[in-house]
Amino acid sequence: MKEIPVHTPATDLLAGSALQPIDGKTMKVACSNCNLRELCMPVGLSPEELTRIDDVVATRRKVKRGATLFRTGEIFESLFAIRTGFFKTCIMSGDGRDQVTGFQMAGEIIGLDGIVSDRHTCDAVALEDAEVCVMPFNRIGELAREINALQHHVHRIMSREIVREHGVMLLLGSMRAEERVAAFLLNLAQRLHARGFSGSELVLRMTREEIGSYLGMKLETVSRTFSKFAEDGVIEVRQRHVRILNISALQSIVNQQGCN
Repeated sequence: MKEIPVHTPATDLLAGSALQPIDGKTMKVACSNCNLRELCMPVGLSPEELTRIDDVVATRRKVKRGATLFRTGEIFESLFAIRTGFFKTCIMSGDGRDQVTGFQMAGEIIGLDGIVSDRHTCDAVALEDAEVCVMPFNRIGELAREINALQHHVHRIMSREIVREHGVMLLLGSMRAEERVAAFLLNLAQRLHARGFSGSELVLRMTREEIGSYLGMKLETVSRTFSKFAEDGVIEVRQRHVRILNISALQSIVNQQGCN
């Protein structure tokens, strides 16, 4: 099957992101030499501007699977650019359960939740061994005032988070179970394709239960929907490995939402 970028209104809406001791060593980092630079940094910067950003984004931190990058209530000091690995963000619901609010992958920025009140409003948990670049927010803000492209990029990241939140509201408020799962798979495919990976071969780093928490569905409903898609020849499922066999069918399922 030909692998193509996936863009639908629903999947675009879904796209989504206190410095404490974290597992692993702190290392020197250089954005100018990073192969994810175009994903988390503005393009068109001069060598001098890149060097200045290198001086600000000074360290990397390793986060072990299951470890927390930051927790609800911690003082907000830095944004984090995910270099490798996969994270989930979650909040504690009223009945004591974790409510997943998003999944973040390499090339995306996490920690924006802390800007509004100077404290983080969610937990960020590594779903696999990961590495992040630490971006002290005060220093990023100072540099953004001098480099217009960086300021514009920071604004784009914040805007993207707002759009993502609206997408989740749309997802939970008006989509049926099949539409929610289809939009979720298309969104993952789109984001992975943008990073040079296959747009049809997915390895789900999150559990079915975590997917259900994010999509506002019970675990049984998520599993049943995956099984139906497999029976219909839309996807092939082998534990956490998902292969999209008919991307047009998934897009049609999502697009039904706009016709209801």
